[in-house]
Amino acid sequence: MASHIGKLPIAVPDGVEVSIKGQEFSVTGPKGSDGYTIPEGITGKVEDGQIVLTPVDDERNTRAKHGLSRSIMASMIEGVNKGYSKHLQIVGTGYRVAAKGKNLEFSLGYSHTITVEPPEGITFETPNANEVVVNGIDKQAVGQAAANIRRLRPPEPYKGKGIKYADEHILRKAGKAGK
Repeated sequence: MASHIGKLPIAVPDGVEVSIKGQEFSVTGPKGSDGYTIPEGITGKVEDGQIVLTPVDDERNTRAKHGLSRSIMASMIEGVNKGYSKHLQIVGTGYRVAAKGKNLEFSLGYSHTITVEPPEGITFETPNANEVVVNGIDKQAVGQAAANIRRLRPPEPYKGKGIKYADEHILRKAGKAGK
């Protein structure tokens, strides 16, 4: 039984170049280029604007890598075509962010400001003093950079202060009951 995800073909949009040489997969698009080594036991070929991955056997390990490889390659194609972004919101009195060149400088209620440098291939945008947008072509790197920023001051459950994802819902707790 083959992987449900792995057997789906990957559509290659216009303006995106893909090539598979042996186990090496490379993709180039309007936002940049990326590469991936297809695991042993999986073969890929490009046919009429689609990429099809096929496993060489029906071993459990091969089936698992089949679906994983297809997901990673599909993410790369979307990344070089459209890119990925994560929106973060800063909630709290006096909490803010300012762009200093490529870096971000956060004031988060500590006695000092915190400077964050973008990792390779990641860019930051600050539409206003309470929002940060993390952009890049690598889905995993964008998510990791956003998680690292959120970790500076995670949201707390009483007033909801801190750095949260734009689509994240903070579970609120009732404070102490007065007499």
